[in-house]
Amino acid sequence: MITVSVDNIREVAGLALHRASVPEEHASEQLDLLLEADLRGVPSHGLLRLSRIIRRIENGVTDPHARGEHRWRKEAFLAVDGQRGLGPVVANRAITSLIERAKVTGIAVAAIRNSNHIGMLGWYAERVAEHGLSIIALSTSEALVHPWGGRKAMIGTNPIAIGVPTGGAPFMMDTATSVVSMGEIHDHANRRQPIPPHWALDENGNPTTDAAAAKKGAIAPFGQAKGYALGLGFELLVTSLAGAAIGRDVTGTLDDTTVCNKGDLFIVIDGPQRDLQAYLEALRALEPADGFPAVVIPGERGRACRDQRLKEGVPLAEEVWQQIQVLAGLGAAE
Repeated sequence: MITVSVDNIREVAGLALHRASVPEEHASEQLDLLLEADLRGVPSHGLLRLSRIIRRIENGVTDPHARGEHRWRKEAFLAVDGQRGLGPVVANRAITSLIERAKVTGIAVAAIRNSNHIGMLGWYAERVAEHGLSIIALSTSEALVHPWGGRKAMIGTNPIAIGVPTGGAPFMMDTATSVVSMGEIHDHANRRQPIPPHWALDENGNPTTDAAAAKKGAIAPFGQAKGYALGLGFELLVTSLAGAAIGRDVTGTLDDTTVCNKGDLFIVIDGPQRDLQAYLEALRALEPADGFPAVVIPGERGRACRDQRLKEGVPLAEEVWQQIQVLAGLGAAE
């Protein structure tokens, strides 16, 4: 691992996106999302994905200029054709429309298809909560998770994020319905580190600690049957509302040659707000259980990590940083 300053990352990664013909505004949105993940200690959704994003543009399965086509099917239901645009560009435009509509209707929903990977859902959830509204965000992925009791990947990692204004710093939680994301498996493989034995199965359906073998197999649902039930429920809900592909028919989140056909769903709510800080402080003030330094609120570790890395720099796998430099035209050709 090497440590790179935020300014250096922005300059070099921004140049890489510019060389891939990404408009400046769209490049800024894409880079903000990736960098935020690394700042918060979520490298699985960070800059390691940049090279694939650029290859997808070069291979014609991502359109860096597209922003998404909007159609209000109902007063508060927005259908979005992402037009193969960059995930955060399409998602941000949809959320902006939802915020405006929810202030009139009280609640607004966007179902997105034909977009690309939208990255860390918590990034969007925190943005909406900072505007004083609440949000539930859902997304599907390629079939990467085995059903509880099964040995074959059939369900997406299907994350959920929730953002709520609290009267202070917004509450934000973001979690997959799998034990880990496939991005985290890839991160371990890039660093040649083993994974815990309960994380995944290999392509033959056997438990493995080899991250490279896990990439060809299936991730476990979190919480056993409960995570399986939530993941399946989210898959059915998002797919049916967005008109996206389902299960093993989903493509385009882990490769650079196929059109991305998964779905995303945002539910934005504008309702009465109350000050929740006293309750959150009561949680923080609890005596921690043995082995825990303190009781923390979801999202707080990520914010603390972000503050530290903004000052000290961002740790990146050396291979990832070298790839970015090559894409920016600053390194030797591979």
